[in-house]
Amino acid sequence: MIRVVVIGAAGRMGRMLVSCIANADDMELAGAVEYPQSPFIGQDAGLVAGCGEAGTAISANLPDLLSNADAVIDFSTGNVPGNAEVAVAHNVSVVIGTTALGAEAKAKLAKLAETGGKIVLAPNMSVGVNLLFHLSEKVAGILGDDYDIEIVEMHHNKKKDAPSGTAVKLGECVAAGRHLSYEKDAVHGRSGIVGERQKNEIGMHAVRGGDVVGDHTVIFAAEGERIELTHKASSRDTFALGALKAVRFLVPSDAGLYDMMDVLGLKK
Repeated sequence: MIRVVVIGAAGRMGRMLVSCIANADDMELAGAVEYPQSPFIGQDAGLVAGCGEAGTAISANLPDLLSNADAVIDFSTGNVPGNAEVAVAHNVSVVIGTTALGAEAKAKLAKLAETGGKIVLAPNMSVGVNLLFHLSEKVAGILGDDYDIEIVEMHHNKKKDAPSGTAVKLGECVAAGRHLSYEKDAVHGRSGIVGERQKNEIGMHAVRGGDVVGDHTVIFAAEGERIELTHKASSRDTFALGALKAVRFLVPSDAGLYDMMDVLGLKK
């Protein structure tokens, strides 16, 4: 059995992860973590998740849980690099699905991987979304600059970051396919008299409303035709199950910084 600690266990994704681990034949919940002031501290993680008593109380003390763990899954919005550093120090594998991590945080995670850590970092754990990453880069390269690229994403009205981490990754994928720079060529929304669209623009558009789990569309538009690649998530199960795939991949792997392309065997 793979022993897993869930960080952010009382959040939307944390509850789903706890439930999916409880239903997995090859995993068990080794611990559940929340921030110290959380009202869920001390409560049974399974009951909080709505999947029945798990016998594991939610704690604020991550280090105390790691001696009995093989992996941690972190979808939290707290100190993600710090959590990873503690886990790596205990020889525990780390799967991170938190979005909106900055360059400094990503650099710290890369450094941890270089010094012996085993880490999967992905802005989206969905199998379908990672296939969309792969296809978007391929299609962008095949179609070339005759096709304008626009990316539209929609999420629920509680989402804090925009564009989504998944949309940013899609932007990076199409930029790679077209030999562009996401940082230089992405255009975030349009307002006013902005002039004609430039060939190298990657349009980025964030829509928020209701309870949408996550919709992403990459549009390739040319004279006379339009190609659209779309992924729509109707349940957070897909992200949680992808994270469990990442755990299964990572635990027996060598040290390094991986993404879901590695997990799914989609690397070039």
